[in-house]
Amino acid sequence: MTQQQIELREHFANQLEKVAQSQDTRAFEAIYTHFSPLIKSFGISSGLSYQGDHLPEELAQEVMLSIWRKAHLFDRRKAAPSTWIFTIARNQRIDILRRLRKYQNDLNADDVWELTSDTDLFGEIRDTRIQKNVNRELRHLPPEQKQIVAKVFLEDKSHQEVANELNLPLGTVKSRVRLAMQKLKLTMGVNEL
Repeated sequence: MTQQQIELREHFANQLEKVAQSQDTRAFEAIYTHFSPLIKSFGISSGLSYQGDHLPEELAQEVMLSIWRKAHLFDRRKAAPSTWIFTIARNQRIDILRRLRKYQNDLNADDVWELTSDTDLFGEIRDTRIQKNVNRELRHLPPEQKQIVAKVFLEDKSHQEVANELNLPLGTVKSRVRLAMQKLKLTMGVNEL
């Protein structure tokens, strides 16, 4: 380790201790200015941006908030400031990915949209077209709406059961179902639904 690296390590250890002891905003600003771009780069390089362009920035913000709140847990005898901060970043990244997976649910229009069997050729063509349109539009729903639609229509759960399972207010579940159906009606046309 070079002398410059040792000095930098000591500098940020001191800054973290100032934040812990007196919530020193200047010390926090120095930490933020140095580490925030590095954490954002970590988010991008670890594939977080593939889940959403805003997620590396969200990661940096979450980590900085954790540093502000948990600076008192930093111990320079146990870890370097960068090690401690990037451990928080790694954990926050995992939390973000878990949160995203909670809302991932692959929907298939065949499972949601039950078509009646028409014997005429035009009816079958119409039904196929509707099915393709529903399938396409389901992919454009926000993840939280897609998840609730899947639980209500695929798993045949009541709104209350979905609210209990996802730990959401009943009104939120009903709103998300209503919004999803409205989006489908607007993009596909009322006649097709």
